[in-house]
Amino acid sequence: MLQYLDFEKSVAELEGKAEELRLLAKDDPDMDIGAEVSQLEEKAQKQLRDLYSKLTPWRRCQVARHPNRPHALGIIETLIDDFTPLAGDRGFGEDEAVIGGLGRFRERAVVVLGQEKGADTHERLRRNFGMARPEGYRKAIRLMNLAGRFNLPVLSFVDTPGAYPGKGAEERGQAEAIARSTEKCLELNVPVIASVIGEGGSGGAIALATANRVLMLENSIYSVISPEGCASILWKDADKARDAAAALRLTAQDLLSLNVVDAVVPEPLGGAHRDRAGTIRALGDAIDSALSAYDTMSPDDIRLERREKFLAMGRHALE
Repeated sequence: MLQYLDFEKSVAELEGKAEELRLLAKDDPDMDIGAEVSQLEEKAQKQLRDLYSKLTPWRRCQVARHPNRPHALGIIETLIDDFTPLAGDRGFGEDEAVIGGLGRFRERAVVVLGQEKGADTHERLRRNFGMARPEGYRKAIRLMNLAGRFNLPVLSFVDTPGAYPGKGAEERGQAEAIARSTEKCLELNVPVIASVIGEGGSGGAIALATANRVLMLENSIYSVISPEGCASILWKDADKARDAAAALRLTAQDLLSLNVVDAVVPEPLGGAHRDRAGTIRALGDAIDSALSAYDTMSPDDIRLERREKFLAMGRHALE
């Protein structure tokens, strides 16, 4: 069942009435409800277009966090053939917040990395809500080393509120693991294509998104800190998250204008959760297009292009 966000209340009422009419018609086959249902659906679509044509940054945050959005696991299952998951960092253990393995993307052999939040309560707890621990990032480093050794492109799917800040994670070197993963992204001689599919939170996202090409789904977000965290630090009031969301410039549209990301992948009207299959197809096409640009580039040129891309961001920030 589709879950509605707070600002979608008017749409929920219209679509709910249309569904009630359909249920009544099931009990009475002679009931003619076609015109009424079509009218309600048209009104709902108009409401949806009006709402989504002027989404505020805070509302985009809500859409990015919708529990029914495509998650990394679903995207990998759809886009990657013959996916073989590989577990463990060979140092401490397995972190199920990070999915990694080998597979084929449209006939290309690739290494795949993804942050998985989980689709239900049990899965969310098992996946730690997509918040990776150090062993998750060290697993990513292990797989990126594999990609470099066998000349395999890396596809990453970013969806995390941030790295896990717990005591155990800090004791095992969370900051160092994130830094090493970011460093490994930068030094690879193979293309790295990152896709922000929901939340891209802080260094926990950057560790898998320091890529040649960074794609963002239209209603995803990517920021140094969550709006709630920013509001708590700046104003000592988490209720000012709406103001923080606007100030952070965290939307795909803002980040494209700042050259932080390279392309925005359109979502269906009402968000990716309304047509997950269509969204995943569009994302697959965008990844394919991004990868094709590196078919004729040498390994050194691929690495240098990535290096220059991030140095240019730093130069722009200093100007």
